[in-house]
Amino acid sequence: MAARKPFLLRLDPALLESLRRLAAQEMRSLNGQIEYILRDWLRRTGMGPKGPMDGGDPARRPTDPPSGS
Repeated sequence: MAARKPFLLRLDPALLESLRRLAAQEMRSLNGQIEYILRDWLRRTGMGPKGPMDGGDPARRPTDPPSGS
């Protein structure tokens, strides 16, 4: 696994609580949920890094938005 770099992120308390609830619902850590959201957004916009974490089983990834939007 590639090395991870620590990064300080300041968030509004209400946003942080929403992310905590979502992470619990998705059975992820808060850090894992934030990373998942960021990777998903970057993948959907075509700006994501190309690497082993971006491949894998397409059935485990969210559905792409409809084309032409």
